[in-house]
Amino acid sequence: MKVAIVHYWLVTMRGGEKVVEELCRLYPEAEIFTLVCDRSKLSPLLQSKTIHTSFLQKLPGATRNYTKMLPLMPFALEQFDLQSFDLVISSESGPAKGVITRPDALHVCYCHSPMRYIWDHFHIYKGDLGRVGKAMMNVFAPPLRVWDVTTAARVDAFAANSAHVGRRIRKFYNRDSTVIHPPVAVDDFDPTQPRDDFYLCAGQIVRYKRVDLAVEAFNRSGRRLVVIGDGAQAERLKRTAGPNVTFLGYQPFPVLRDHLQRCRALIFPGEEDFGILPVEAMAAGAPVIAYDSGGARETVVEAAGIRFPHQSVESLNEALDRFEAMPQGFDPAGLRRHAQAFSADEFRRRMTDLITRLQAERAAPTAG
Repeated sequence: MKVAIVHYWLVTMRGGEKVVEELCRLYPEAEIFTLVCDRSKLSPLLQSKTIHTSFLQKLPGATRNYTKMLPLMPFALEQFDLQSFDLVISSESGPAKGVITRPDALHVCYCHSPMRYIWDHFHIYKGDLGRVGKAMMNVFAPPLRVWDVTTAARVDAFAANSAHVGRRIRKFYNRDSTVIHPPVAVDDFDPTQPRDDFYLCAGQIVRYKRVDLAVEAFNRSGRRLVVIGDGAQAERLKRTAGPNVTFLGYQPFPVLRDHLQRCRALIFPGEEDFGILPVEAMAAGAPVIAYDSGGARETVVEAAGIRFPHQSVESLNEALDRFEAMPQGFDPAGLRRHAQAFSADEFRRRMTDLITRLQAERAAPTAG
């Protein structure tokens, strides 16, 4: 069986790329197809693979300005020749599922999210653009939505990275899906480290992550907050933050891991499709205080943290008050056990089960 893995772009190592890594471990001989690639930013495992790029790779500044090439991406994807591949696994968040396969090939789409910038986050993304960018989004988004919906018919089966994403797949594509949570490197963390007196907020500092909510809540309460990450809102939030809020900027993984292992709790104020960071916090023995929406409803269970109902300063601070009033707190060993349900081993097992089942159904003789 010849296998192709299609990923939207390979220019960093984040959650989507970690999924591609695990797919490569499942299928070591698989070839990777991606719109643009910066090999210097990839893990050794991905660097060792055969990677095919699209014509977008030849455009000046492709690995830096790939998001501006969105209107060209459908054309680029459909140029990939996948006729020799028996199994195609597309990793979808940017456009990836729109490739053209053989009629008898099995196409499984692992969907991190339907494209946010043309669907439910359209107005959020557009609001961060200038006048020209907004005009371009208004022109190109409608045909991209049509293309996105029609290419869902090219997929034989969807796997969703959370039940939240599964509902969005049903809403936008009218397709069922199997929930398979993404892999989390839970064994990279030590839950036995002593805790310090600070809370942690980490990730991209962009509007939908709602780091601004965390900063304002901690400004009012005076509690100590450490923020790790960078993004469009970082400089503005630094100017508004009180002396109890510390911004560390972008930090490599060992620094993030150290803070997860020492913080009182992780603050997670945005809505995420799944959210790997809360599971990493649990693996490090830290409870999570999360907004009650999206993937947090599946990961931040009662034994793992507290969910607050509204994206407001008052709601977050009330959750912090409840957290600090808990007499027993949260058991780090229990947090770690809960995180194990989202391990890389579990991801590979469930993907194998899904693909094996789909192949068996195809091989079964039809009635009549």
